[in-house]
Amino acid sequence: MQNEIWLNRWKEKNIGFHEDEVNSLLIKHFKTMNLSWGNTIFIPLCGKTLDISWFLALGHKVVGVELSEIAVKELFEELHILPKITKINNMIRYSSLDIDIFVGDVFDLDTEMTGKIDIIYDRAALVALPKDIRIQYTQHLRKLSNNAPQLLFSCEYDQNIMKPTPYSIEQNEIEEHYLDHYKIELLESQEIEGGLKGKYPANDTVWVLK
Repeated sequence: MQNEIWLNRWKEKNIGFHEDEVNSLLIKHFKTMNLSWGNTIFIPLCGKTLDISWFLALGHKVVGVELSEIAVKELFEELHILPKITKINNMIRYSSLDIDIFVGDVFDLDTEMTGKIDIIYDRAALVALPKDIRIQYTQHLRKLSNNAPQLLFSCEYDQNIMKPTPYSIEQNEIEEHYLDHYKIELLESQEIEGGLKGKYPANDTVWVLK
């Protein structure tokens, strides 16, 4: 059911979550990850984010996963890249030099598909998932990446005043998922100008997990 909701949002172009520029907090804090040229960044639930183009321009490799093939097709069109398309198990793989995007459920990915992951960039995945799935998701992510460092974006607000998504995820929950495996540091908490969805008081938060 959860998957159908997101697939329908892409079909209906109901994608207010898609940013029309590279995320400013990413640009500000990415240097904390200390990556080298050619390192691989894994982006779960990547959509067609412009952050991918920014990573590629910096000389990094990108591996992503996205439910909607519509989003992935549009991503490659906007990158002006003609991908090679292959079927791997339950996934469809769109690939070119330094970029591999898998169409399908993140839980169907395995380490043979992704290869070595140097960092995870979770900009919009954890906040898109209900609590029971977040538990499975964080366990799967750790296994998939061998506990690779993460740059994790979240948001905090009064969950009672708005129906999700995005879900409000506070520090105590992030620690529940990750504290046994990572050192967790809050890099920034920034008030969302104008409020979440233009009306609800909320903060964007940026975490580094190493």
